[in-house]
Amino acid sequence: MDASLAFPILVGLIAVALLFDFLNGLHDAANSIATIVSTRVLRPQYAVAWAAFFNFIAFAVFGLHVAQTIGTGIIHPEVIDAHVIFAALIGAIVWNLVTWGLGMPSSSSHALIGGLLGAGLAKAGTSVMVWSGLSKTLLAIVLSPLVGFLLALLLTAIVSWAAVRSTPFAVDRAFRILQFASASLYSLGHGGNDAQKTMGIIAVLLYSQGYLGGEFSVPFWVVIACQAAMALGTLMGGWRIVRTMGLRITKLTPMQGFCAETGGAATLFAATFLGVPVSTTHTITGAIVGVGAARRVSAVRWNVASSIVWAWIFTIPAAALVSAMTYYATTLVGWK
Repeated sequence: MDASLAFPILVGLIAVALLFDFLNGLHDAANSIATIVSTRVLRPQYAVAWAAFFNFIAFAVFGLHVAQTIGTGIIHPEVIDAHVIFAALIGAIVWNLVTWGLGMPSSSSHALIGGLLGAGLAKAGTSVMVWSGLSKTLLAIVLSPLVGFLLALLLTAIVSWAAVRSTPFAVDRAFRILQFASASLYSLGHGGNDAQKTMGIIAVLLYSQGYLGGEFSVPFWVVIACQAAMALGTLMGGWRIVRTMGLRITKLTPMQGFCAETGGAATLFAATFLGVPVSTTHTITGAIVGVGAARRVSAVRWNVASSIVWAWIFTIPAAALVSAMTYYATTLVGWK
């Protein structure tokens, strides 16, 4: 590549990465606000502002373990260059836009991981994979919704037992207040886990171009830019997916919304501190299904839940395919 073009291309790729982060917030706004909107505790326009604020301040709570995993734990950082990052981002963005248009809550996180894998494999084959980080991430695809499901189910049972002597009005009023706390925690976990994925992408791009010296790290300006892009995307909302997540899977009361958000938040907090890039979509869907199943199994619209599962299954391979095709296409037009 011509040296005179290297810096403009770097700036352009950082802009594309921030666009992905914005779309991630737009796409995943539903994860943060679906329960609090469906229980009518907050109107949608207020709920997205609430979620956006906690998405933004998440960097002050969590470390950067997830960014480290994305930057160095999916494919070997020495094979990453501007070409690979471009193809990875295009793969992730295309899949995000397709599922957003269809109103399907797929995982932006796994779209990005699929994009990285597809571009890396297109460039250098299977030797690029970091199996330790990749296996941890793939295992989380199964475990995060399962843990969210079990925690929400357990919380619903505990809270129902504790409130058995209270009147329905008192329970409803109490959990309408408590849902503000649980929604805040979930949005905090969402911002902490999801925004770090784009931080990792930008940081490894800077590292590959020699801007970070000899050691991988995440500059503070990258942290702020990614949190801001995520928060702005959340503020714009994603109403089709909100309807799917909050209204079509099962009907929720404020108590159930609190249990779903708290179970989901606990899962995200644990994963973020451990450096595991989980899907916030998987996590909250599992938790919503858990509170619905606690009431009765028939309360869950399993046909909707199963269609969401199919979107999860296809996300990594679909994003990887688009990414690999992008890498090959740009190679054919002269990008080496």
